[in-house]
Amino acid sequence: MAKSSTFSTRDIGIDLGTANTLVYVRGRGVILNEPSVVAIDSRNGKVLAVGSEAKEAVGRTPGTITATRPLKGGVITDFEATEGMLRQFIRMARVGRGRAPRVVVCVPSGVTGVERRAVLQTATRAGARSVHLIEEPMAAAIGAGLPVHEARGSMVVDIGGGSTEIAIISLGGTVATHSARIAGDALDAAIASYIERNFSMAVGERTAEDIKMSLGEGSSVPVRGRDKNTGMPKTVELSHAAIKEALEKPTAAIVQAVVTAFDACPPELYGDIMERGIVLTGGGALLHGLDERLAKETGMPVFIAENPLDCVALGTGRCLEEFDKLETVFSSPATVAGA
Repeated sequence: MAKSSTFSTRDIGIDLGTANTLVYVRGRGVILNEPSVVAIDSRNGKVLAVGSEAKEAVGRTPGTITATRPLKGGVITDFEATEGMLRQFIRMARVGRGRAPRVVVCVPSGVTGVERRAVLQTATRAGARSVHLIEEPMAAAIGAGLPVHEARGSMVVDIGGGSTEIAIISLGGTVATHSARIAGDALDAAIASYIERNFSMAVGERTAEDIKMSLGEGSSVPVRGRDKNTGMPKTVELSHAAIKEALEKPTAAIVQAVVTAFDACPPELYGDIMERGIVLTGGGALLHGLDERLAKETGMPVFIAENPLDCVALGTGRCLEEFDKLETVFSSPATVAGA
């Protein structure tokens, strides 16, 4: 007789990312995709807004309101803000007034035991009845449709906002993992730094992200910012070649992280990866030309997942939908009891 599933239709999976948080509800799919941003009233610590509403306030708030991103490098740096954000997202995802949900949360493969406990405790305090953790590259591999339970090697590279997570997977477990705290945010910072250094102009993180996403769309892109010498508005044309130059250092670091992951790969799995290729997930997978560069540097075929931005959330969702089949992928410690 088959064992009954541990999860119910009220339970949710959370891709708690540095840049965006996605929420999956069992039986409904991904229902929320919001920026991981919180607006807080500094006078009383009250959370005023989360997600898109809070992101719109970044750089535009009065002195009494702070808009912050409470995660950095894929881990929590502001526990109270993260708890407030999760509480709001869980409340938005819940239907009715039934029992508090069980929650599956993704964490980077390189987090420490202290950081794991912080995620468990924060999610529990935010309203979860119990919390399970799954490492991001495993969730990404499941969401990308890789056969993680087969006795053959699969390789996934998940490039998020704060970290690049690399895993070689076989028989439902990670054979080798590598986590580099350099990803989308580092790419944005490199663009902003390049513009400041070469044009004496300051641009915000949203402008830098827009420039990154425009790579490959034309020969140049107009960039508006503040002249650091005069303090007045300024516009410059940033060429395709200049954007590539600005991104060279962090891009090279991501490539090197992937190459380093092969150092721990058993020789028996090289052939499997050569046959199946490296699968890219996360927002960074969409960086123009990155797949071609990785293929050149590693000598392996490289493919972008069908839905790279949602792979981690979709993988988390599959763990909810098929808990009995996939429960071995949860990381340890597995759960913390909630209220």
